[in-house]
Amino acid sequence: MKNKHIYLIIALIIVGFTLRLLPHPANFAPIMALALFSGLYLPKRLNVIIPVVAMLISDIFLGFYSLPIMFSVYASFILATILGTWLKKHKNLGNVILTTFAGSALFFLATNFSVWTFGTMYTHNLPGLMQSYYMALPFFRNSLLGDLFYVGIFVGVAEMSIRYLQSENTVTNKI
Repeated sequence: MKNKHIYLIIALIIVGFTLRLLPHPANFAPIMALALFSGLYLPKRLNVIIPVVAMLISDIFLGFYSLPIMFSVYASFILATILGTWLKKHKNLGNVILTTFAGSALFFLATNFSVWTFGTMYTHNLPGLMQSYYMALPFFRNSLLGDLFYVGIFVGVAEMSIRYLQSENTVTNKI
């Protein structure tokens, strides 16, 4: 593992769990954005480390909850790294926005299905499932807005840095 990856991973884990611990609107957190970012910019063998470890550390402070529901949350973030890996070969603004929407929708569908399946808040029938999704719409809005916000920041900074380093390299090579 290269040092640049170690430093980046540690920094992003710290950013992820710190922002998750700070006061914020419900579900307006950076973890989905970090999952997409990790898939997009890190090697496959490293990309799930950031969202999983950031979640795990912050869950130590925030508290653990139902194991099956936690599994769906963590699995959603792991699947989002796969979206980011796909994005690596198809990177453009439209696809960044599309994968951000897809990650948010994946999280919404999987976690609320899990709450319905393993929880006691809703009846275990189709109307109960629909109620579960309906009641979670405000959280979905916040997730989507947070994901778009943080993906914009993380990917924007990364792309600006890449372009800057490429231009510096071009200037150095001309001298």
